[in-house]
Amino acid sequence: MLYIVALLLALAFIILGIVRFGIHPFFVLLLAAIGYGFLTGMDVSMIIASINDGFGGIMGKIGLIIFFGVVIGTVLEKSGGALVIANSILKWIGERSIHLAMMLTGYVLSIPVFADSAFLMMNSLNKALSHKAKVSYAGTTAALALGLTATHVMVPPTPGPIAAAGILDAPLGSVVSWGILVSLLSLSTCYLFAKKVASKISIPYRLESIENPSHLPKLWKSMLSIVVPILLIVLKSIFDYPEWGLNESAFYPIVSFLGTPMIALLIGIILTLLLPEKLDKKIYAASGWLGDSVKIAAPILLITGAGGIFGKMLQNSGMAEVITESLSDVQIGLFFPFLLAACLKTTQGSSTVALITTASIVAPILPALGLDAPFMKTMTVLAIGAGSAVVSHANDSFFWVFTELTGMNVRQGNQIQTAGTLVLGVTAMMIIFLISQIMY
Repeated sequence: MLYIVALLLALAFIILGIVRFGIHPFFVLLLAAIGYGFLTGMDVSMIIASINDGFGGIMGKIGLIIFFGVVIGTVLEKSGGALVIANSILKWIGERSIHLAMMLTGYVLSIPVFADSAFLMMNSLNKALSHKAKVSYAGTTAALALGLTATHVMVPPTPGPIAAAGILDAPLGSVVSWGILVSLLSLSTCYLFAKKVASKISIPYRLESIENPSHLPKLWKSMLSIVVPILLIVLKSIFDYPEWGLNESAFYPIVSFLGTPMIALLIGIILTLLLPEKLDKKIYAASGWLGDSVKIAAPILLITGAGGIFGKMLQNSGMAEVITESLSDVQIGLFFPFLLAACLKTTQGSSTVALITTASIVAPILPALGLDAPFMKTMTVLAIGAGSAVVSHANDSFFWVFTELTGMNVRQGNQIQTAGTLVLGVTAMMIIFLISQIMY
């Protein structure tokens, strides 16, 4: 009982620290981990070892992967490559299918670019196209935001899903493949929500001129940094399946090296350097685009590291054995990480923090939940992602970007963004559960 009480107190401290007092999540997670260690009677030397091993272990595993993903997104955004991708999707789908166009544009852009940034970048275009197509601005905005959220919480190389996959030791290629499938299927209900429900809400808006950069990269160049790393990671995952015997192939060492997530994303960074018109200090200097990437990535890396500390502290305390005994007769499986992530998202606002914290808590108890097989680890990452979408409201920074930029009031934001993320998360979880029942 002591372990459960200590864990609940630690979670309460995390929520209050972030939500009530506005303390940076890194320090809250670190202090919660240390406090949990003392409350459960861990030896001082074990607490120190848990801090060092937890932070160093998770950074060694996924620190560079997260950073490289941020670099790709930053260069894509600043070079205009992300805008080229967005315009091309809109052109392919057509302005008459504006809801679908905005949803899929958001879906693709949020893989390399942070959802907040992508929404800021796309809002003016969304407003102009809604006006031109004579459709509800509220509906197209909902479609864009839900498309952004779907990949933000379920598809690497977005930092949150990468961190969760690393903490749970889930195969990244599998997470990418299943994450794409689940998130796409989840958007079916979101599309109906945007077109049939959100579109009924009226929002007055003022058109703003769209500033077109003087130089925009070609579409194929813009897509390379996204498509090539994903293909390499998935290809390595295919070669790693022992049943297919591809690991005996002469090409396996090459595929295994290039498909390692760190190397694949490093290749993605190299490919993004083809996008700027001129490669100069504005790009690669410490004060340039790459320097900006460091500033963006640093908080995420620290939060991820603190999550690793929390997870290692739980592991070393013997929590897994306690949970094993407690849950031996309870068969909730994937719904446990989903509900835990949903609680954390709803109470403290950040999907990334919810993903990392939930993964850290769940990692030591995967066997107790029956989720320790490689395929079920993949499904667990996606279940956590689905939960971390539920729900976006007033304590979520993206909620305020969403409402302030569009001129919505809080009530309209709740009707569209809060309700929409609930639809997304619940739909995704139902799909994940059905896939797990069929495949495992």
